[in-house]
Amino acid sequence: MQKEVAEHGDLPPFDKVRRKYLTSIFDNTGRNTILYATMWTQPPPMGNIDPQLISITEEDVQGLMEVIHGVKGSELDLILHSPGGSIEATEAIVSYLRSKFSDIRVIIPQASMSAATMLACSSNIIVMGNHSSLGPIDPQFILQTPLGSQMVPAQAILDQFNLAKSECSDPKNLGPWLPILNQYGPALLVQCKNALDLSEKLVSEWLESYMFAGKENAKKTSKKIAHKLSNHKFFKSHGRHINREQAFKLGLNIEALEKDQAFQDLILSGFHATTHTFQGTGAVKIIENHKGKAFIKFQQRIMVQQTPFKVQPPAK
Repeated sequence: MQKEVAEHGDLPPFDKVRRKYLTSIFDNTGRNTILYATMWTQPPPMGNIDPQLISITEEDVQGLMEVIHGVKGSELDLILHSPGGSIEATEAIVSYLRSKFSDIRVIIPQASMSAATMLACSSNIIVMGNHSSLGPIDPQFILQTPLGSQMVPAQAILDQFNLAKSECSDPKNLGPWLPILNQYGPALLVQCKNALDLSEKLVSEWLESYMFAGKENAKKTSKKIAHKLSNHKFFKSHGRHINREQAFKLGLNIEALEKDQAFQDLILSGFHATTHTFQGTGAVKIIENHKGKAFIKFQQRIMVQQTPFKVQPPAK
C-alpha cells in the first residue's frame, strides 16, 4: 500500500519527527536526501513480516521515481538500511539512480546486506559508522526441503553437488546422497553459477564506473573487491557482517560517519525516528525524500486478545 503525502499540519507525530530530521540533513549538506529503510532488524510488534515487503523488489523503482520527481541537482545522499533482495531489481535501481545523479553517497546508519551491499557499491563513497555493517553479496536460493523452505547460498549448492559427484563414484555412497540430490531441479546448478557470475560482474562494473572512475588500476581493483565480496568460501555465512575497518581493508571508498559530529547526530536521529515509525505503525518499508514526499509499504498487523480463563471454585 502506498501512503499519500499529507500536509505537515496533518501528519502523525512519527512522520513529523522523521521528516524534520530528513529536512535538517538536507539543510546541513545541501545534497538531495533520500531514506530507503525497511523493518528487518527489529522484532515485529505483532506477527511475522512478509519477507517480500522488506526486500529490494521491482516496485522500489516506482517508489524511487515517486520521491525523486521534482528534486533538482546531481548530488544524492541515500540513507540505506536493507537486508537486500532481488539482484535484478537492484540493477534496475542503480540504472535509474545513475540516470538522475552523478554524485551519490550511500550512508549506512546500521546495516545494508546482500543486494543492499551491491547497491552501496554503486555509489561514489560509502559512509559508515563504527557500528555500521555491509555483507557478502553471494546470491541465495530458496529450496523446498523436507524441513520446509530454506535459504541456501548458491555456492554451497554447487559445492555440495561437487562433493556428491566425488563420493558417489563409489556406488555404496549413492543411497545417502539420493534424498539430498532430489532437492535439485534440472536447471538449479546452472542458475547458481549464473547468479554468482552476475552479482560479481555487476559490482565489479559499478565500482569501476563510479567509485573508482578515472583512478589507476580501477578495473583490477574493482574485480578484486567484487570477487572477495562474492566469495562464500571466505565468509562461510551469507549473514556475516563486514564492519567499517574490514570494508576499508577490502579497498572500498569508505568515509567515517563520526568525521562530522553534527552530521552523525542528524543521520542517527533520523534513523532512530524511522525505527520508532516501524515499531509504532504498520509501516515496514519507507522510501522518502527531504521534502516529505514518501512511498511507504504497510503490513496489516493483527493482535489476538485472549480472555483470561476463570477458575470456578468447587461447589460446596
